[in-house]
Amino acid sequence: MTVKKLLLAGGAVLAGVSSATAGGFQVYLPSQQSIGMGGVGVGLSMEQAAQFLNPGAMAMLRQNGVQVGVSAAFARVAFRSTSGGPQRELENSTVTPFNVYASFGPKDSKFRAGIAVYTPYGSTLKYEKGWEGRFALSEISLRAIYVQPTVSYAITDQLSVGAGLMILASGSVNLQRAISLPSAEGQIELDGKTKPGFGVNAGIFFKPSDKLSLGISYRSKINAKVEDGDVTVVNPTPALQSRFVGNKFDASLPLPATVNLGIGITPNEKLTIGLDVNFTQWSEYRSLRFDFTKDGQPAQVGTSTFSESKRSYQDALTFRLGGQYKVNDKLALRLGGAYDVTPVKNGYVTPETPDNDRIIATAGVGYNITENFGVDASFMFQAFLKRTQTEDDLLNNGTTDRVAGTYRTNISIPGIGVRYNF
Repeated sequence: MTVKKLLLAGGAVLAGVSSATAGGFQVYLPSQQSIGMGGVGVGLSMEQAAQFLNPGAMAMLRQNGVQVGVSAAFARVAFRSTSGGPQRELENSTVTPFNVYASFGPKDSKFRAGIAVYTPYGSTLKYEKGWEGRFALSEISLRAIYVQPTVSYAITDQLSVGAGLMILASGSVNLQRAISLPSAEGQIELDGKTKPGFGVNAGIFFKPSDKLSLGISYRSKINAKVEDGDVTVVNPTPALQSRFVGNKFDASLPLPATVNLGIGITPNEKLTIGLDVNFTQWSEYRSLRFDFTKDGQPAQVGTSTFSESKRSYQDALTFRLGGQYKVNDKLALRLGGAYDVTPVKNGYVTPETPDNDRIIATAGVGYNITENFGVDASFMFQAFLKRTQTEDDLLNNGTTDRVAGTYRTNISIPGIGVRYNF
Protein backbone atom coordinates (compact mmCIF):
# COMPACT_ATOMS: atom_id res chain seq x y z
CA MET A 1 0.00 0.00 0.00
CA THR A 2 1.43 3.38 -0.98
CA VAL A 3 1.49 6.34 1.38
CA LYS A 4 -0.63 8.29 -1.10
CA LYS A 5 -3.39 5.70 -0.94
CA LEU A 6 -3.29 5.75 2.83
CA LEU A 7 -3.53 9.53 2.70
CA LEU A 8 -6.80 9.33 0.82
CA ALA A 9 -8.15 6.90 3.38
CA GLY A 10 -7.33 9.29 6.19
CA GLY A 11 -8.59 12.15 4.09
CA ALA A 12 -11.96 10.50 3.89
CA VAL A 13 -12.14 10.34 7.67
CA LEU A 14 -11.59 14.05 8.19
CA ALA A 15 -13.21 15.25 4.96
CA GLY A 16 -16.44 13.78 6.25
CA VAL A 17 -15.93 15.51 9.56
CA SER A 18 -15.12 18.74 7.75
CA SER A 19 -18.17 18.85 5.53
CA ALA A 20 -19.17 22.35 6.50
CA THR A 21 -21.83 24.76 5.45
CA ALA A 22 -21.37 24.39 1.69
CA GLY A 23 -20.14 21.61 -0.55
CA GLY A 24 -18.84 18.20 0.38
CA PHE A 25 -21.28 15.90 2.13
CA GLN A 26 -22.77 18.83 3.97
CA VAL A 27 -25.86 18.29 6.06
CA TYR A 28 -27.56 21.70 5.81
CA LEU A 29 -30.93 20.81 7.28
CA PRO A 30 -31.79 23.52 9.84
CA SER A 31 -35.44 22.50 10.33
CA GLN A 32 -38.41 21.15 8.39
CA GLN A 33 -39.83 24.66 7.94
CA SER A 34 -36.54 26.03 6.61
CA ILE A 35 -35.92 22.98 4.40
CA GLY A 36 -39.32 23.38 2.75
CA MET A 37 -38.34 26.96 1.89
CA GLY A 38 -34.99 26.09 0.30
CA GLY A 39 -33.01 26.43 3.54
CA VAL A 40 -33.66 30.17 3.99
CA GLY A 41 -34.11 31.84 7.36
CA VAL A 42 -31.18 34.19 8.08
CA GLY A 43 -33.39 37.21 7.33
CA LEU A 44 -36.55 35.78 8.92
CA SER A 45 -37.83 35.28 12.45
CA MET A 46 -40.30 32.42 12.13
CA GLU A 47 -39.19 29.55 14.38
CA GLN A 48 -36.85 28.22 17.06
CA ALA A 49 -34.35 27.17 14.37
CA ALA A 50 -33.28 30.82 14.35
CA GLN A 51 -30.70 29.61 16.88
CA PHE A 52 -28.89 27.94 13.98
CA LEU A 53 -29.81 30.26 11.12
CA ASN A 54 -29.41 33.63 12.90
CA PRO A 55 -29.26 33.79 16.71
CA GLY A 56 -30.10 37.49 16.53
CA ALA A 57 -33.61 36.67 15.30
CA MET A 58 -34.53 34.46 18.26
CA ALA A 59 -35.48 37.39 20.52
CA MET A 60 -38.05 38.55 17.96
CA LEU A 61 -40.06 35.37 18.45
CA ARG A 62 -41.28 36.78 21.79
CA GLN A 63 -42.68 33.33 22.58
CA ASN A 64 -41.29 30.22 24.27
CA GLY A 65 -41.20 27.06 22.23
CA VAL A 66 -39.73 23.65 21.47
CA GLN A 67 -39.34 21.98 18.10
CA VAL A 68 -37.90 18.63 17.04
CA GLY A 69 -37.22 17.35 13.53
CA VAL A 70 -35.60 14.40 11.79
CA SER A 71 -34.69 13.74 8.15
CA ALA A 72 -33.60 10.68 6.19
CA ALA A 73 -30.96 11.26 3.51
CA PHE A 74 -30.84 8.68 0.70
CA ALA A 75 -27.74 9.11 -1.49
CA ARG A 76 -27.21 7.58 -4.92
CA VAL A 77 -23.68 7.75 -6.31
CA ALA A 78 -22.69 6.20 -9.63
CA PHE A 79 -19.13 6.00 -10.98
CA ARG A 80 -17.60 5.03 -14.32
CA SER A 81 -13.85 4.80 -14.77
CA THR A 82 -12.14 6.77 -17.54
CA SER A 83 -10.72 3.44 -18.75
CA GLY A 84 -14.22 2.14 -19.40
CA GLY A 85 -15.90 -0.84 -17.80
CA PRO A 86 -19.24 -1.15 -16.00
CA GLN A 87 -20.92 1.63 -14.09
CA ARG A 88 -20.43 1.19 -10.37
CA GLU A 89 -23.28 1.97 -7.98
CA LEU A 90 -23.18 3.04 -4.37
CA GLU A 91 -24.91 0.52 -2.15
CA ASN A 92 -28.04 1.86 -0.48
CA SER A 93 -27.19 4.00 2.53
CA THR A 94 -29.20 6.24 4.81
CA VAL A 95 -28.32 8.82 7.45
CA THR A 96 -30.84 10.42 9.78
CA PRO A 97 -29.75 13.94 10.80
CA PHE A 98 -31.94 15.53 13.47
CA ASN A 99 -32.50 18.89 15.16
CA VAL A 100 -33.83 19.96 18.54
CA TYR A 101 -34.43 23.60 19.49
CA ALA A 102 -35.88 25.17 22.62
CA SER A 103 -36.00 28.79 23.77
CA PHE A 104 -37.27 30.33 26.99
CA GLY A 105 -37.77 33.77 28.51
CA PRO A 106 -40.19 35.79 30.64
CA LYS A 107 -43.46 36.65 28.98
CA ASP A 108 -43.20 39.81 26.84
CA SER A 109 -39.47 39.99 27.65
CA LYS A 110 -36.93 41.20 25.12
CA PHE A 111 -34.55 38.48 26.26
CA ARG A 112 -34.50 34.84 25.15
CA ALA A 113 -32.20 31.97 26.09
CA GLY A 114 -32.15 28.72 24.15
CA ILE A 115 -30.46 25.40 23.57
CA ALA A 116 -29.98 23.66 20.23
CA VAL A 117 -28.79 20.14 19.41
CA TYR A 118 -28.22 19.28 15.76
CA THR A 119 -26.19 17.11 13.40
CA PRO A 120 -24.53 19.33 10.79
CA TYR A 121 -22.17 16.61 9.52
CA GLY A 122 -22.87 12.98 8.71
CA SER A 123 -22.60 10.49 5.88
CA THR A 124 -22.68 6.80 5.15
CA LEU A 125 -21.17 5.62 1.88
CA LYS A 126 -20.50 2.08 0.72
CA TYR A 127 -19.25 1.40 -2.79
CA GLU A 128 -19.78 -1.86 -4.69
CA LYS A 129 -17.27 -4.61 -4.10
CA GLY A 130 -14.55 -4.65 -6.74
CA TRP A 131 -15.05 -1.05 -7.88
CA GLU A 132 -12.05 0.69 -9.44
CA GLY A 133 -11.57 3.07 -6.53
CA ARG A 134 -11.62 0.44 -3.78
CA PHE A 135 -7.93 1.09 -3.06
CA ALA A 136 -8.92 4.67 -2.24
CA LEU A 137 -12.24 4.04 -0.45
CA SER A 138 -14.76 1.25 -0.03
CA GLU A 139 -16.85 2.41 2.92
CA ILE A 140 -17.18 5.39 5.29
CA SER A 141 -19.48 6.17 8.19
CA LEU A 142 -19.60 9.52 9.99
CA ARG A 143 -21.61 10.76 12.95
CA ALA A 144 -21.36 14.20 14.61
CA ILE A 145 -23.51 16.02 17.15
CA TYR A 146 -23.39 19.73 17.98
CA VAL A 147 -24.78 21.41 21.11
CA GLN A 148 -25.35 25.18 21.10
CA PRO A 149 -26.50 27.23 24.10
CA THR A 150 -27.78 30.57 22.77
CA VAL A 151 -28.86 33.98 24.07
CA SER A 152 -30.68 36.73 22.15
CA TYR A 153 -31.81 40.25 23.04
CA ALA A 154 -34.15 42.71 21.29
CA ILE A 155 -32.47 46.11 21.63
CA THR A 156 -35.51 47.79 20.09
CA ASP A 157 -38.69 46.61 18.43
CA GLN A 158 -36.79 46.58 15.12
CA LEU A 159 -33.28 45.44 16.11
CA SER A 160 -32.07 42.35 17.95
CA VAL A 161 -28.77 40.54 18.46
CA GLY A 162 -27.77 37.07 19.59
CA ALA A 163 -24.91 34.63 19.99
CA GLY A 164 -24.40 30.95 20.70
CA LEU A 165 -21.48 28.77 21.72
CA MET A 166 -21.09 25.99 19.15
CA ILE A 167 -19.79 22.80 20.74
CA LEU A 168 -18.70 19.79 18.71
CA ALA A 169 -19.86 17.52 21.51
CA SER A 170 -19.59 14.09 19.93
CA GLY A 171 -18.19 12.71 16.70
CA SER A 172 -17.06 9.36 15.33
CA VAL A 173 -15.71 8.14 12.03
CA ASN A 174 -15.01 4.75 10.50
CA LEU A 175 -13.42 4.11 7.12
CA GLN A 176 -12.49 0.98 5.20
CA ARG A 177 -10.57 0.47 1.99
CA ALA A 178 -8.74 -2.25 0.11
CA ILE A 179 -4.95 -2.52 0.01
CA SER A 180 -2.93 -4.16 -2.72
CA LEU A 181 -0.74 -7.07 -1.57
CA PRO A 182 1.71 -9.09 -3.71
CA SER A 183 -0.64 -12.03 -4.20
CA ALA A 184 -4.01 -10.84 -2.89
CA GLU A 185 -5.99 -7.91 -1.55
CA GLY A 186 -6.05 -6.90 2.09
CA GLN A 187 -8.04 -4.29 3.92
CA ILE A 188 -7.30 -1.29 6.12
CA GLU A 189 -9.68 0.28 8.60
CA LEU A 190 -9.36 3.69 10.26
CA ASP A 191 -11.54 4.36 13.27
CA GLY A 192 -11.52 7.38 15.54
CA LYS A 193 -13.42 9.88 17.63
CA THR A 194 -13.20 13.65 17.33
CA LYS A 195 -12.11 15.76 20.28
CA PRO A 196 -14.56 18.40 21.55
CA GLY A 197 -14.33 21.59 19.53
CA PHE A 198 -15.67 25.09 20.11
CA GLY A 199 -16.84 28.01 18.00
CA VAL A 200 -19.27 30.93 17.96
CA ASN A 201 -22.51 31.48 16.06
CA ALA A 202 -23.58 35.15 16.22
CA GLY A 203 -26.10 37.26 14.35
CA ILE A 204 -27.94 40.55 13.94
CA PHE A 205 -31.57 40.89 12.88
CA PHE A 206 -33.19 44.12 11.70
CA LYS A 207 -36.84 44.64 10.75
CA PRO A 208 -37.35 48.21 9.51
CA SER A 209 -40.98 47.55 8.56
CA ASP A 210 -43.68 44.92 8.74
CA LYS A 211 -42.90 43.90 5.16
CA LEU A 212 -39.08 43.79 5.22
CA SER A 213 -36.46 42.17 7.46
CA LEU A 214 -32.69 41.75 7.14
CA GLY A 215 -30.23 39.44 8.83
CA ILE A 216 -26.55 38.61 8.99
CA SER A 217 -24.92 35.77 10.90
CA TYR A 218 -21.43 34.42 11.34
CA ARG A 219 -20.36 30.91 12.27
CA SER A 220 -16.69 30.77 13.24
CA LYS A 221 -14.09 28.18 12.37
CA ILE A 222 -13.80 25.07 14.53
CA ASN A 223 -10.67 22.95 14.60
CA ALA A 224 -11.69 19.31 14.34
CA LYS A 225 -9.15 16.92 15.81
CA VAL A 226 -8.83 13.17 15.82
CA GLU A 227 -6.32 11.87 18.38
CA ASP A 228 -5.27 8.25 18.84
CA GLY A 229 -7.45 7.02 16.02
CA ASP A 230 -7.04 3.30 15.39
CA VAL A 231 -5.28 1.98 12.26
CA THR A 232 -6.02 -1.69 11.62
CA VAL A 233 -4.55 -3.65 8.70
CA VAL A 234 -6.23 -6.98 7.91
CA ASN A 235 -4.10 -9.88 6.64
CA PRO A 236 -0.91 -8.16 5.48
CA THR A 237 1.75 -10.57 4.19
CA PRO A 238 4.67 -11.33 6.53
CA ALA A 239 7.02 -9.55 4.14
CA LEU A 240 5.04 -6.32 4.60
CA GLN A 241 4.58 -6.49 8.37
CA SER A 242 7.56 -4.21 9.02
CA ARG A 243 6.00 -1.46 6.87
CA PHE A 244 2.82 -1.30 8.98
CA VAL A 245 4.09 -0.64 12.49
CA GLY A 246 1.94 2.37 13.40
CA ASN A 247 -1.44 1.53 14.86
CA LYS A 248 -2.60 5.04 15.81
CA PHE A 249 -3.01 8.35 13.97
CA ASP A 250 -3.49 12.02 14.87
CA ALA A 251 -4.85 14.69 12.53
CA SER A 252 -6.23 18.21 12.69
CA LEU A 253 -8.38 20.15 10.28
CA PRO A 254 -10.04 23.60 10.25
CA LEU A 255 -13.81 23.59 9.75
CA PRO A 256 -14.15 26.86 7.84
CA ALA A 257 -15.99 29.96 8.95
CA THR A 258 -19.18 31.06 7.18
CA VAL A 259 -20.89 34.41 6.64
CA ASN A 260 -24.63 34.33 5.96
CA LEU A 261 -26.83 37.13 4.62
CA GLY A 262 -30.61 37.04 4.45
CA ILE A 263 -33.58 39.11 3.33
CA GLY A 264 -37.18 38.49 4.35
CA ILE A 265 -40.14 39.95 2.48
CA THR A 266 -43.72 39.72 3.73
CA PRO A 267 -46.03 41.32 1.14
CA ASN A 268 -49.10 40.36 3.18
CA GLU A 269 -50.12 38.23 6.14
CA LYS A 270 -50.29 35.07 4.04
CA LEU A 271 -47.03 35.21 2.02
CA THR A 272 -43.44 35.14 3.30
CA ILE A 273 -40.40 35.11 0.99
CA GLY A 274 -36.77 34.61 1.96
CA LEU A 275 -33.47 35.01 0.10
CA ASP A 276 -30.20 33.84 1.66
CA VAL A 277 -26.58 33.80 0.54
CA ASN A 278 -24.02 31.66 2.38
CA PHE A 279 -20.29 32.30 1.96
CA THR A 280 -17.96 29.56 3.22
CA GLN A 281 -14.23 30.14 3.63
CA TRP A 282 -13.16 26.75 2.31
CA SER A 283 -9.82 28.15 1.10
CA GLU A 284 -8.48 27.49 4.61
CA TYR A 285 -8.51 23.81 3.72
CA ARG A 286 -5.21 23.59 1.83
CA SER A 287 -3.82 20.23 2.91
CA LEU A 288 -4.26 17.42 5.36
CA ARG A 289 -1.47 15.94 7.51
CA PHE A 290 -1.43 12.67 9.44
CA ASP A 291 1.03 11.62 12.12
CA PHE A 292 1.32 7.89 12.83
CA THR A 293 2.33 6.46 16.18
CA LYS A 294 2.65 3.32 18.26
CA ASP A 295 2.86 3.42 22.05
CA GLY A 296 2.99 7.21 21.85
CA GLN A 297 6.05 7.26 19.59
CA PRO A 298 6.30 8.03 15.83
CA ALA A 299 5.88 4.80 13.87
CA GLN A 300 6.00 3.87 10.21
CA VAL A 301 2.90 3.30 8.11
CA GLY A 302 3.89 2.72 4.50
CA THR A 303 7.20 4.51 3.99
CA SER A 304 7.02 7.30 6.59
CA THR A 305 5.79 8.28 10.07
CA PHE A 306 3.65 11.08 8.64
CA SER A 307 1.99 12.02 5.39
CA GLU A 308 0.37 15.06 3.80
CA SER A 309 -2.24 15.29 1.07
CA LYS A 310 -3.35 18.22 -1.07
CA ARG A 311 -6.89 19.56 -0.84
CA SER A 312 -6.61 23.18 -2.10
CA TYR A 313 -10.31 23.92 -1.71
CA GLN A 314 -11.69 27.29 -2.80
CA ASP A 315 -14.19 29.62 -1.14
CA ALA A 316 -17.78 28.85 -2.17
CA LEU A 317 -21.21 30.48 -2.28
CA THR A 318 -24.69 29.02 -1.87
CA PHE A 319 -27.78 30.93 -3.08
CA ARG A 320 -31.17 30.11 -1.54
CA LEU A 321 -34.70 31.27 -2.36
CA GLY A 322 -37.94 30.10 -0.77
CA GLY A 323 -41.41 31.05 0.31
CA GLN A 324 -44.33 30.12 2.50
CA TYR A 325 -48.02 30.68 1.81
CA LYS A 326 -50.58 30.39 4.60
CA VAL A 327 -53.72 28.93 3.09
CA ASN A 328 -55.52 29.50 6.38
CA ASP A 329 -54.77 29.58 10.11
CA LYS A 330 -53.96 25.86 10.09
CA LEU A 331 -52.27 25.07 6.75
CA ALA A 332 -49.05 26.49 5.27
CA LEU A 333 -47.45 25.47 1.96
CA ARG A 334 -43.73 25.93 1.23
CA LEU A 335 -41.47 25.85 -1.85
CA GLY A 336 -37.82 26.66 -2.38
CA GLY A 337 -34.62 26.09 -4.27
CA ALA A 338 -30.89 26.63 -4.04
CA TYR A 339 -27.71 26.56 -6.07
CA ASP A 340 -24.68 25.30 -4.15
CA VAL A 341 -21.25 25.97 -5.67
CA THR A 342 -18.68 23.25 -4.94
CA PRO A 343 -15.40 24.10 -3.20
CA VAL A 344 -13.64 21.13 -4.85
CA LYS A 345 -11.51 22.03 -7.86
CA ASN A 346 -10.80 19.79 -10.85
CA GLY A 347 -8.21 17.20 -10.00
CA TYR A 348 -9.07 17.21 -6.29
CA VAL A 349 -12.26 15.10 -6.29
CA THR A 350 -12.14 12.16 -3.89
CA PRO A 351 -14.53 9.19 -3.49
CA GLU A 352 -15.69 10.36 -0.07
CA THR A 353 -16.64 13.76 -1.56
CA PRO A 354 -17.54 13.19 -5.25
CA ASP A 355 -18.77 16.76 -5.18
CA ASN A 356 -19.82 19.27 -7.81
CA ASP A 357 -22.20 22.22 -8.09
CA ARG A 358 -25.65 21.21 -6.83
CA ILE A 359 -29.13 22.20 -7.96
CA ILE A 360 -31.53 21.86 -5.03
CA ALA A 361 -35.34 21.80 -5.02
CA THR A 362 -37.48 21.67 -1.89
CA ALA A 363 -41.11 21.54 -0.81
CA GLY A 364 -42.91 21.41 2.51
CA VAL A 365 -46.15 21.69 4.39
CA GLY A 366 -47.03 22.81 7.90
CA TYR A 367 -50.22 22.09 9.81
CA ASN A 368 -51.34 23.56 13.15
CA ILE A 369 -53.24 20.84 14.99
CA THR A 370 -54.02 23.21 17.83
CA GLU A 371 -53.20 26.83 18.55
CA ASN A 372 -49.89 25.80 20.15
CA PHE A 373 -49.03 22.45 18.55
CA GLY A 374 -48.10 21.83 14.92
CA VAL A 375 -46.36 19.41 12.55
CA ASP A 376 -44.14 20.08 9.55
CA ALA A 377 -43.09 17.84 6.66
CA SER A 378 -40.37 18.58 4.12
CA PHE A 379 -38.65 17.11 1.08
CA MET A 380 -35.36 18.10 -0.52
CA PHE A 381 -33.81 16.80 -3.73
CA GLN A 382 -30.18 17.56 -4.57
CA ALA A 383 -28.95 16.94 -8.13
CA PHE A 384 -25.18 17.14 -8.49
CA LEU A 385 -23.90 18.17 -11.88
CA LYS A 386 -21.95 15.35 -13.53
CA ARG A 387 -18.30 15.46 -12.45
CA THR A 388 -15.49 14.01 -14.60
CA GLN A 389 -11.91 13.84 -13.37
CA THR A 390 -9.21 12.75 -15.84
CA GLU A 391 -5.79 11.20 -15.36
CA ASP A 392 -4.31 14.45 -16.71
CA ASP A 393 -6.15 16.38 -13.97
CA LEU A 394 -4.57 14.15 -11.35
CA LEU A 395 -1.08 14.30 -12.87
CA ASN A 396 -1.16 18.08 -13.37
CA ASN A 397 -2.16 18.67 -9.74
CA GLY A 398 -0.02 15.95 -8.18
CA THR A 399 -3.12 14.25 -6.80
CA THR A 400 -2.67 10.71 -8.08
CA ASP A 401 -3.77 9.40 -4.70
CA ARG A 402 -7.35 9.51 -6.01
CA VAL A 403 -9.19 7.87 -8.90
CA ALA A 404 -10.05 9.20 -12.38
CA GLY A 405 -13.56 8.81 -13.72
CA THR A 406 -17.06 10.29 -13.84
CA TYR A 407 -19.35 10.64 -10.83
CA ARG A 408 -23.12 11.15 -10.84
CA THR A 409 -24.75 11.90 -7.50
CA ASN A 410 -28.33 12.54 -6.33
CA ILE A 411 -29.65 12.83 -2.78
CA SER A 412 -33.30 12.60 -1.67
CA ILE A 413 -34.16 13.87 1.82
CA PRO A 414 -37.67 13.56 3.31
CA GLY A 415 -38.24 14.86 6.84
CA ILE A 416 -40.81 15.35 9.58
CA GLY A 417 -40.95 17.65 12.60
CA VAL A 418 -43.18 18.77 15.46
CA ARG A 419 -43.32 22.08 17.35
CA TYR A 420 -44.97 23.38 20.49
CA ASN A 421 -45.20 27.03 21.55
CA PHE A 422 -46.18 28.22 25.01
